[in-house]
Amino acid sequence: MNYHVPVMIKKYTVASAPGRLDVMGGIGDYSGSLVLQMPIVQQTKIQLTLRNDYRCQIDSKISSGEELSVQVDYRNYLNHEAVDYSFAQKKFKENSSTHWISYILGCALVLQKEKDIDFKGADFRLTSDVPLGKGVSSSASVEVATMKALAEAFDVQLPGTALPIFAQRVENLVVGAPCGLMDQLASYFGEPKKLLPILCQPDQIQNSISLPEDISFIGIDSGVRHSVAGASYSDVRCAAFMGYSIIANCLGVPSEELQQAKSKTDFTKLPFQGFLSNISVMQFEDSLMHHLPESMSGRDFLEKHKVSIDHVTVIDEQKTYRVRQSASHPVYENERVQQFRNYLLALNESLKNPEKITLLRMMGNLMYQSHESYSRCGLGSDRTDEVVALTINAPGVYGAKITGGGNGGTVCLLVDQEGKKSAYRIHQAMCEKYEGDFMLFES
Repeated sequence: MNYHVPVMIKKYTVASAPGRLDVMGGIGDYSGSLVLQMPIVQQTKIQLTLRNDYRCQIDSKISSGEELSVQVDYRNYLNHEAVDYSFAQKKFKENSSTHWISYILGCALVLQKEKDIDFKGADFRLTSDVPLGKGVSSSASVEVATMKALAEAFDVQLPGTALPIFAQRVENLVVGAPCGLMDQLASYFGEPKKLLPILCQPDQIQNSISLPEDISFIGIDSGVRHSVAGASYSDVRCAAFMGYSIIANCLGVPSEELQQAKSKTDFTKLPFQGFLSNISVMQFEDSLMHHLPESMSGRDFLEKHKVSIDHVTVIDEQKTYRVRQSASHPVYENERVQQFRNYLLALNESLKNPEKITLLRMMGNLMYQSHESYSRCGLGSDRTDEVVALTINAPGVYGAKITGGGNGGTVCLLVDQEGKKSAYRIHQAMCEKYEGDFMLFES
């Protein structure tokens, strides 16, 4: 086939992006929390060859060894030759067996709409050893790698945090999963063996923090699949934003003002700039928490409070939401992450072993608290609880917590050199007990 490609366009490009291990912060991201993320060794690689016939050949080989191949006409996802995110999302969801290509073609759709690229099809070859459904951001690694390849091919400049923001737009608006921005930021900006602090308001990247040579974070796959598109994650996110609206109303902000801010995507004049994580624990406990019901139906919320300022979730009138715990979690989590970072910085400066041990124990305690809070939100799982329980008396392991969106997936462990051996033993014990080939994740 003869291609007619403009000179400035690169016909063939290659790009890659890693998965990430959520050390602290997790679901606090969509409420504006500080989070601490670490890239893992496992990566997604995209090979891209442009076409001019609107055909898209997508070939995928993932860590499980599964190989998939799909060919589609890109124009099927355009609404009268224009990009319409709702239309594209609906088209991708029509076929569950090929919905996975939305993570890839969604990048082309976003760049066509936002940067006016002249995309006319491509061959995509995806290879990835970032496992699916393990809470280590396999989707973000696909989106970031694909976005990087397309941006290079079309010579699109995406300075600062623009590329991760576009990648998140793929997942929210094309795929239809209500993830926060931390996964894409971590995949794009993360440095090996360093923690990346991100203040998710929405994308304030801070200086990476090196780890002491004898300290590591290790992820143990629980063997239970996780998905941010799952109902529980969406329910907890909905409930958190419901809690914010209730607090704002109690502080004298009418629902009409919340709706105006949502329409303009400008929350700067709202209480706490629209972020629950900006509420101090003291203020929350003293004057705000008691306004939040333990639970509330979607119907009652919409009748009384009218609006959630979240753009990517829809409140279901028929569901009952855990409002108080879901809204409390980011308030306490943000403080935990702040303390964790301060202890880590002190750990890097400490030369005395007893002081190091004390700091590690305090960091580990914060991880256990975070894990318990996930469970109270409804995002825990028996298997991840089992992994965490095995760490409590394990030599050299100071803390552990469920990661990312919860509901299974991976458990993050804080370990020293002896703790690494303990982590390997725990991992082996889980593999033998459940007869699975579960993965370990390191930076």
